[in-house]
Amino acid sequence: MGARGRDCYLGDVNIKPFAVLLILLGISTGCVTTHGTGPARAEFEDIPIPSALAYLEDRAVIIESPGVKAARLLYRGRVSVATLAPALRSGLESNGWRSVSSTTTAPQGTILIYEKDRSTVQLRLWEDIFFTYVELTASRLTPAVSAPAASTIPTATR
Repeated sequence: MGARGRDCYLGDVNIKPFAVLLILLGISTGCVTTHGTGPARAEFEDIPIPSALAYLEDRAVIIESPGVKAARLLYRGRVSVATLAPALRSGLESNGWRSVSSTTTAPQGTILIYEKDRSTVQLRLWEDIFFTYVELTASRLTPAVSAPAASTIPTATR
């Protein structure tokens, strides 16, 4: 065998450099930091979301009432749960959130629950073949709008 027999060729093209490039790209997309994060939504600005995740607006549910703001927001990206979970924990804790519980199961993925003042947030992280998903479910009690004062009905006196 000559020199060509030792390298991987596809036709006349050596594929080793392309394989190395693909491996390096795959490794680099798995890095997540909390730098460059954006808030989940304006109502939940103290919940940092890593910039590697894209917000899926068409899958969002947002409920607002005079006393409560709640949302179910979905994000996805190409980041492993093993890298993403610590980044989310770090970002939440640095913003004053207190961990209530953390659970990991095969069918459900990882579930993180945090609370802060009059707010709670649950983050569910799971992976499929192509993406990692983060489902953020948050609720925040807001100061209730005061009820209008009862009108005073004059009573007839005799």
